[in-house]
Amino acid sequence: MTNRKPEGTLRKGWTTGCCAAAAAVAAFEALVSGNFQDPVSVNLPRGETPTFALSRAEAAGDGFQAGIIKDAGDDPDVTHGAEIIALVEPGPADSGVTFRAGDGVGTVTLPGLPLAVGEPAINPAPRQIITANLEAAVERLGHACDVIVTISIPGGQVLAEKTMNGRLGIKGGLSVLGTTGVVIPYSCASWIHSIHRGVDVARAGGITHIAAATGSTSEAAVRDLYKLSDRALIDMGDFAGGLLKYLRQHPIEKVTIAGGFAKLLKLAQGHMDLHSSRSSVDFDDLAGKLADLGGDDNACRQAETANTAMEVLELAKTFDLPLDRALGDRVALGARETALAALSGDVELEVLVFDRTGGQIGRAG
Repeated sequence: MTNRKPEGTLRKGWTTGCCAAAAAVAAFEALVSGNFQDPVSVNLPRGETPTFALSRAEAAGDGFQAGIIKDAGDDPDVTHGAEIIALVEPGPADSGVTFRAGDGVGTVTLPGLPLAVGEPAINPAPRQIITANLEAAVERLGHACDVIVTISIPGGQVLAEKTMNGRLGIKGGLSVLGTTGVVIPYSCASWIHSIHRGVDVARAGGITHIAAATGSTSEAAVRDLYKLSDRALIDMGDFAGGLLKYLRQHPIEKVTIAGGFAKLLKLAQGHMDLHSSRSSVDFDDLAGKLADLGGDDNACRQAETANTAMEVLELAKTFDLPLDRALGDRVALGARETALAALSGDVELEVLVFDRTGGQIGRAG
């Protein structure tokens, strides 16, 4: 996430899966009784019972559809304000609940995800939430729950371009997500979830070399270096720990970690979360690295009092010897040692450090 977390208490929100469940319940009631429940309430796995006003309530196809405007609270969610629509139509006898992807909801095209190829990208947990709430409505309405539920998110195909769905092989739109139904602002859970799914898709596709990058510049550089496909690229961001812990249990033969100097310096210093608000550079340690490589006393004093790691890297460039490259190699070596300790397995691991222009200034492994 690139948005900076605001100060103070943050407002929780509701997932696409939660909104889809509420819309499905309203549409199902209209299918049975001819009347929409508005507002409509749903039960969530942890006991919450949120209530939603309908944004639409109408007959459609062979059934009825209802819509909910998603409120993600104070989380910078790309689907905040999107309309989540559920169309509920009669299904064959004894078929139970069948899910389909409507406009703006993607379809799974690659193995490795928790859904089979060809299935609508409505994740297992939201399916369970939707089904449980429909079954609860059945008890109230006394009607069989043999229905086809089609979830649509108008504009979802455009919104999906801001997500990792394309790399995961989810084509045509967004995924319907949400394990608990509740969005915790800035929890970063969805990003880490995408990292894990990226590893799963790579493994299922027989990919033996992946590259995990902290940002777009380092990702472009490592992609060009090895001519890697999108499926071999993992948008790690700040979540080195989220990647490495998952790889420990789901190994891939070769892993390249690519990143900027400051991010990988923090990894070298033992941090697994590389975000500026959750970890910081130890400038005394960085000054020590500079001294070990031949930096003079004045340079080391400047490094100790520097404001940013990049300031120290620029300082290293002022020496006659290629000290910036030596410093980059030292950082790469430290980051590799930290990562290997987390992996604790037989993995071919490489770390590449890049400057802001995408130039390689460090390598280990």
